[in-house]
Amino acid sequence: MATVTVNGETTDITAEETIGAFLERSGYDRSKVATAINGLFVSRRDYDNRTLKDGDEIDIVAPMQGG
Repeated sequence: MATVTVNGETTDITAEETIGAFLERSGYDRSKVATAINGLFVSRRDYDNRTLKDGDEIDIVAPMQGG
């Protein structure tokens, strides 16, 4: 197990979990969110290749409706 911070809240992840697997497990539609890990943007094409590490800070931004 490892611990990461997601949008300011601490959560546990499994060892070797990718950002893509984390997004799916957490209920995010990975085609409709933008992510950054430790302040660096992660392209959607890299979601299945970018492994999360203990202490990573993840920002997930989803578009909002309305105006």
